[in-house]
Parts: sequence; C-alpha cells; structure tokens
Amino acid sequence: MDPECSQLLPALCAVLADPRQPVADDTCLEKLLDWFKTITKAGSSLLLLQENPCLVELLCHVLKPQDLSSRVLSFSLRLAGVFAAQEDCFQYLQQGELLPRLFGEPGPLGGAAWTAPSVRSGWIQGLRSLAQHPSALHFLADCGAVDTIFSLQGDSSLFVASAAGQLLVHILGLSMQGLAEGHPSLQAGDWPVCAQKIVGHIEESLHSTAVPQITQALNVLTTTFGHCHDPWTQVLWVRLSPLVGSLLEKDPVPAAHSLVDLLLSVARSPGLSSSSCGLWETLAQTLNHLSPTQAGPLALGILKLQDCPQVLRAQAFVILLQPLACVLKATGQDPGPSGVLDSATGDSLTVDVLLSSKAACVGLLCRTLAHLELLQPLPQRPCPWPQEPLLGAAVTLLQLCRGSASPASDVGRHLCALLLGCVRVQRAALDFLGTLSQGTGPQELVTEVFAVLLEYLRSPDSSPTVLKKAFQATFRWLLSSPKTPGCCDLEPHALLVLRELLPVLQKRLCSPCWEVRDSGLEFLTQMTRHWGGQAGFRHALLASEVPKLTEQLLRDPESYVRASAVTVMGQLSSQGLHVTPVSPEHPGGQQSLLVELLHILSTDSEGFPRRAVMQVFTQWLRDHHADVAGDTEQFMARVLQVASQDLDWEVRAQGLELALVFLEQTLGQFHSHCPYAVTPPVAAPAGSLAQALQPLCRVRLFEFAFRALFDCDRPVAQKSCDLLLFLRAKTASSSGSLEESRSGPDVASVEAALQRWQAGDQGQPLGDLEPEVVLAVLRSVDLEGLRGALAEGSDHMEKSPQSLLQDMLATVGVLGENEADCY
Repeated sequence: MDPECSQLLPALCAVLADPRQPVADDTCLEKLLDWFKTITKAGSSLLLLQENPCLVELLCHVLKPQDLSSRVLSFSLRLAGVFAAQEDCFQYLQQGELLPRLFGEPGPLGGAAWTAPSVRSGWIQGLRSLAQHPSALHFLADCGAVDTIFSLQGDSSLFVASAAGQLLVHILGLSMQGLAEGHPSLQAGDWPVCAQKIVGHIEESLHSTAVPQITQALNVLTTTFGHCHDPWTQVLWVRLSPLVGSLLEKDPVPAAHSLVDLLLSVARSPGLSSSSCGLWETLAQTLNHLSPTQAGPLALGILKLQDCPQVLRAQAFVILLQPLACVLKATGQDPGPSGVLDSATGDSLTVDVLLSSKAACVGLLCRTLAHLELLQPLPQRPCPWPQEPLLGAAVTLLQLCRGSASPASDVGRHLCALLLGCVRVQRAALDFLGTLSQGTGPQELVTEVFAVLLEYLRSPDSSPTVLKKAFQATFRWLLSSPKTPGCCDLEPHALLVLRELLPVLQKRLCSPCWEVRDSGLEFLTQMTRHWGGQAGFRHALLASEVPKLTEQLLRDPESYVRASAVTVMGQLSSQGLHVTPVSPEHPGGQQSLLVELLHILSTDSEGFPRRAVMQVFTQWLRDHHADVAGDTEQFMARVLQVASQDLDWEVRAQGLELALVFLEQTLGQFHSHCPYAVTPPVAAPAGSLAQALQPLCRVRLFEFAFRALFDCDRPVAQKSCDLLLFLRAKTASSSGSLEESRSGPDVASVEAALQRWQAGDQGQPLGDLEPEVVLAVLRSVDLEGLRGALAEGSDHMEKSPQSLLQDMLATVGVLGENEADCY
C-alpha cells in the first residue's frame, strides 16, 4: 500500500465506524472493496493488517451494539472475508475470535441489522470469499454457518436466496476437492463433514412434500453439475438419482422446471458417463411424465445434446412436435410422408392442454414454435427434418388466427375460436415461417406460404408488429426462391408475387401508423439492396408508385420514417430508380435528390435523418455517384461545413468517415503506380504532393479534422486522430522538402489556434491552409500521445486509491477544502 494511502486509512476507518458520520455511498464502498481485493491478490493480507491495525479495529468496532449503517456492516463482513481468504490471515483473525463474532451467532445473526437484505448478502459474500482453504471448512462446520445458509435459500430477497445456493455449491466443491483425484465412496460417513451436511440436507429436501424445498435442492444440484466436473460428481448423481427419479411418481411432478434444468445440466456434464449412471432412462421417463408445457424445454435440450441415443432423440422430437401435429389433425391435413408428425398426433393430453384455455393454448403453441425455430439451423437437428408438414402447420396456424382455415373437427373449430386474432401466435408463426425459408418445399406449398403472407400484409386487422414480421418473412422467402443458373434475378413465380406485393407496399407506405410506414421502407431497402440491378425487379418497381411515395416520406412527421426514407432514396438513386422530385419551394421546377438531402442535413430537427443523410453521402462518394462525381469538391465543402456545426456527435463522426473516403480517393490517385513495376515506388516530388493536397485544402477538410481533434465527444476526437495519423503516414515519404519550403510564422499561427481550440475556444477559424503548413502542423502535433490519452477513461486521473480515500473523507469534512480530488 502506498504511504499516502496508509496515512489516510486510519481517518477513513474512524469515519466508517462512527454511526454519527454520514455514510459513504455504495459506489465508494464498492470501489474501496475492489481496491482491497487488488492489494490482497498481489501481496499478503496478514502483512496488510499488521501494518494497518486500523482495519482490524474497524472490524472489531462494527460488532459493538450501536446504530451502525447496514451498508457499512455489509462492507465490513465482505472485507473480513477478503482478508480471511489467505489461510495465515485467517488464523490471525481467529486468534482474537473475530471471525466467529462476525459470522457466528454472536454477530449480526442475532441483531436487528440482520433484517436488512444488504447485511445478509454481505454475510454470504464474506463467507464466499473466506471459503478458500481447509481451515475455513472447519470453521464453517463449527460455527453453524452452514445451517444459516440452508435457511437463507428461502430468503425473501431473491438475490440473497440465489447467493445462498451458490455458496452451498462452492462449499460442497471445496469439501470434495481432496477427493477429486480418487473415487469417493458412496458411503456418507466417508465424506467430509461439510459435504455430508450439504448432501444430507439435499436428500432431506428431496424427500419433502414442500415444493419450495424441492426446488432449492434441485437448483443446488443443477449449479453443482454445471460447475463441478470431478469424479465425485458421478458418485453424487448415482447416490441422489433414485430420489430425483422418485419425484416422477408424484402427480403433478413437483418443481418440474427445476427438474428439467437439473437433468439437462447432468446430461451436459463432462464428468459423468451418461450411459453408466442411468441418465438416458431417467430422461425418457421424465419426458413421459411431464405435461406438454413442461416437456417442451426438456425435449429441446435433449435434441441439442451432441451424444444421445437415437431412440431418446426420436422420443423427444415426437413430443416437441405434438402441438403442431394436433393442429394439422384438427384441420384435416396430412402429417406428411416422414411419419414423424403422424406418430405425434395421438396424444390426448396435448389436445386437452390446447383446448383448456386461450392462455394455455397460446403459451404451448408459442413455446413450441420458438423451440423448433431454435432447433432448425442446428447441425444436430433431427434427420429427416419434416419440412413439408412444418410448413403446413405454420401456414395453418396463421390461417386459424385470421379465421380463414377450414376446421375438420370440433377440436379444429375450438382452436379457431381460441386463436382468432391472437397476435402472439401470429408473431411466433411468422418468425418460424421465416426460419423455414432456409429449407425447400413443393411449389404448391410455397404458393400457399406467399398467399398467407400477402393475406396478412393486405389485412387492415394486422398489427404493426405482425406486419413487420410478415414483411421480414416475405423477404426471406423471396430471397430463398429457386434461381435460374447464371441469373441473379427473381424467378418467375417470385416476380408474380412481387407484382402483387408492390400495390400492398404502396398502401402500407400511406398508413397512418408510423411503425407500418417504417416497416414498409425497411422492406423496400432490403429488396433494393438485393435486386436493384435486376431487370425484372426494376421494371416492376418503376411501374409502381412506390418510388414517388418514398420520396414524399422524406418529409414525414416522424423522424424514424424520414431516416428510413433517406436510406431508401439513397439506394434507389444509386440504382437509377429515383424519380426526380418536385421542389416544395418551387412547384414549377425540379430539384435533385442531392439538394433535398442537403436540406435535411441542414434543417432537420432530429438526429436520425441527419445521420442517415451522412451515411448515404458516404456511400455515394465511395460509389462515385453521378450527383457527387459532377463536382466532388463543391459537394465535400458543403457537407463538411454543415456536419462540422451539427450538435449530434454521430453526424460529426460520420463526417469524418466521409472525409476519410475523400482523402483515400485523392491520395490514391497521387500514389498510384504501375502494379507490374520491378522497382518499388519512390517518393514523389514536393510539387506533386502539394498538388494532391490542394483539393483537401480547398474543401477545408483539414480545418474540419483539426477542429474534431478536440471535440468534446471522445469518439469524434478518436476518429479525427486516426484520420490525421493516416494522412501523416501516407505523406511521410514526400513531406520533408515541402515543409522546408514554407516559412515559420504561418505554422506558428495555426499551432497557436489549435492550442486555443484545445482550451475550449473554437470560435476563430483557421482560414485557408496551404499543404506545406498542414504537413508541418501534422508533424508537430503529438497525435500518438493524443490517441493514447483518448483511449483512457475520462476519469483515469481520478481512479487512484488515494483520490478515492480523499473523496470519502472530504464528504464528512475531515479534509480541508482543497485537499479532495472529487470526481
């Protein structure tokens, strides 16, 4: 510890121990604790306490009957655990019976402070830090702490209850550490005392009729098998698996969700041999005993396992498919040639759940669809994958929700009544339908898919979120439609769908709901990006009113929509699909899209559209867009001027990205040389470098970059620093003679202006800069040092422990007015 900190520590400990003093906030105490953890990891805790006896005095003082803050008491318990994690320091604290008084019955356990969750949490965290060595295990067994941890598993605070369960796992693992190399006996008497006590408590809880106790025991075992993979875990499972299996004999199965978590944790554990400990049989029995709602997560977990018997996988897949099989059967549809769904149709329990209530039906179907959506892209998914019946089930569900299905039974009619207008099932089914686009299907079924998607896109009853998902699913199916070899255009059937789709899109772009307009623009952006250059798409789009409506949305009242419209118009213009808009200021004339976007960049009150404009301009410059290439310098000068004054830091940062593209293009021409030349390129003469830099000076790129170098928003300053370093590296080989040709006063005036800018006075512009002045300033400014400073946190100077101690003391007036380094 630094001498300065050692001098401040006694005063701080006195403040913390004094209940009359205002208590430091939780953030300061956390930082203080982190500092002590750092010190003890790097050196001896015992030496730290011996050199700073005030720390021991603080721990002793908090035990006195007084009205001490609960947060200080919690901090002290955690601090004692940090010190006692080293065995020699543990023995030192034990000599004065300090640890039993802190963590045993004489301590906070019997006081009023125990009612505060923060004190109980601090007690647990202190023991968690302390339990690192054999001496700690003896202490835990002797002081009765393990029994208290058992009771805290049911604490009213979920944080405390969770921490208590994790502490039991840690103690169990520490107790069994000595047996990890060998093969521990199944006899309970051969296990360490703490392990016997914890396992005995788990066995007692599993015998209990109280569901909370069973849940606590299962959660502890789940965490144990998830974190501990030594041989003793297999012995533990062999010992406890009969008790776990006996839970399946109860009706209903208690704590089913926790039981599923446990079984999957055991199945994933590399320390267990699943075949030799009867796990597969237990999993099969559990699948049969759980309700359809409870069995779904277990079935998905089994199907995700890498090594699993094929019979069990088949059983799990059938159970996972049962709800959709019931839907197909209820609407009189064929479950498909694979037979997987056919074998899943006869489960009456699933039908009962589906028909019991709307909430149960919706919940089961949504979970099933979500599970199958997760399973579909996995390499270990079941094979053969029943693509066709799953497509049919997804389409049928969407039809049931719209009321357009044809039920073939009373069950189907009941399902239709339950699902009519259900937005949750619509969203889940559309997500799943989009995922199924990765597979294939017969043309008749694909036609049905597009038909139901168009039905949802046309329907006035579709909610904004449902419409968004319908657009997404439609795009994915268009993207996956079969293509003619050697042709990237949409295939004929997809083009027919597109022609039906564009009038729907026109209607949605005029929706009174801004979310719908935005979803329509997002869909148009995706289509243009993929097929903007294809003849079929271009012809269909230009024959519609979509481009004109999109242009009108540049003046939408909602900023998100304006931003999306800017993005789409930028793409349409790049692809030659833009219809020239009529200027609102000049109805008789026309204006280019460039002027319209510059107007948005200069005047829009929201940041999203302005950011979108900068992104479009950057892409246009990269692509040599006609509107930009006509007079690139004028374009750059205007955009950089506007971006430099923008209050949104992301606009300014995007302006630097635009500047970098222009810089690369300009210097790329300067550095171009024959790629087949035998000799490497030599430094160009000073005149050619000056000529190459002149366009950058004319558009005032350097003033924009230098001003951004001292921007109050760090990302902008970092981007500017990177740009200037790139420029300096590009011109390094040719800049020496050019700098020498320029007199010093101009350079000095620019450097003085930069110093004023750095101090916060950015009112004075730099004016016209010559290339040689720019290069001289680039070499004089410490860009590497500035980049290093920007990479550090804004409070890196105030993160020192000394500063922390000074601040904590200053809050109670112990230090003088100017002695604190507050931040």
